Amino acid sequence: MPNSLTPREILETLVAFPTVSRDSNLALVDWVEGYLADFGVTAHRVYDQTGRKAAIYAHIGPQVEGGIILSGHTDVVPVDGQEWDTDPFAVTERDGRLYGRGTCDMKGFNALALAMVPYALSLDLKRPLQIALSYDEEIGCVGAPHMIADMVDRLPKAAIALIGEPTNMQVVTGQKGSVGWQVHVRGHEVHSSMMHEGVSAILEGAHLLSWVNDTNDRIRAQTPSVLAAPFDPPFSTAHTGTITGGTAHNITAKDCRFGIDVRLVPGEDAASYEASLRARVAQVEARMKAIHPDAGITLAPQFDVPPLAPEHNGRAEQIMRQATGDNGTHAVSYGTEAGQFQNAGYSAVICGPGDIAQAHQPNEYIEPAQFTRGEQVLRTVVDMLTVSP
Repeated sequence: MPNSLTPREILETLVAFPTVSRDSNLALVDWVEGYLADFGVTAHRVYDQTGRKAAIYAHIGPQVEGGIILSGHTDVVPVDGQEWDTDPFAVTERDGRLYGRGTCDMKGFNALALAMVPYALSLDLKRPLQIALSYDEEIGCVGAPHMIADMVDRLPKAAIALIGEPTNMQVVTGQKGSVGWQVHVRGHEVHSSMMHEGVSAILEGAHLLSWVNDTNDRIRAQTPSVLAAPFDPPFSTAHTGTITGGTAHNITAKDCRFGIDVRLVPGEDAASYEASLRARVAQVEARMKAIHPDAGITLAPQFDVPPLAPEHNGRAEQIMRQATGDNGTHAVSYGTEAGQFQNAGYSAVICGPGDIAQAHQPNEYIEPAQFTRGEQVLRTVVDMLTVSP
């Protein structure tokens, strides 16, 4: 068996790959595949439609069901426009912190998961360890479903999926889902002095932005459900972050583009929000077309990330509470791939090293103590695989 890299050395290697979501991750995937092959472990790839990105997963141990998946994503957010004090694509230790893009979100966990491969191979496993690394999590968790479906087809079904997003090693059993659409409002240009003969894409788009505000007002007036209560805030939220449109102040805008998304607490149906939004779109569009037939609105789905619902006596929760000693109730409002594993029939939980407050920030970092704690917990988890279910 080859000499094993330390978790820190694996982290340094992974961070050095600039796997921003807009770019290919294949160089990193090549390295992971070679790393696994050095230990005699066969990896499987699942490519995206372009062939420029791939998920990679592997199975270590006996060909039986009941194993544990360690799941992470390989992509990171851009560093453009951020002021970094160090090279973002190198791990720099300074002031007791490990700086670098992805150290926290989430190449720190990925490094620890890969470090568990030689450790698992040194044990007499009764149940398998599975490693799953996706792509394009940062742009809507769009890569994981294809990977998960392939795993279900090819591998013995694992008992639990541990998604290692940064939680300060707390056991998170609930996560909001999210659904989003890209909106393109097409108007009809005229001089603004004759705006009654034109259609302003910006002004008509504002009626759809009013839907966002109306939806938030309606939600906040309701009493939070039992499933929503652990979240902060304890309700779903609708949001628009950017908007573009128009060519000049004295021309009715021909185009207006913006996104609308809703973060959903478990127990709520994304389809009901989409139906409500499409009803408003139809209402606004009818008024636009009455003025000019070429005016209209396109509502294009962008992502649909299911929530993670707490599981009654969930196996993943039991395992991770035993491994960490954490018995608190934790829920997060940011998106992860946990709900996608849960929808595929796995018991799922979120638990990983680092603080989500550092994710996506300039000078992103992970505390060495968190990194070490993550390694200790994962060794405990792998040790559990030496016992038959």
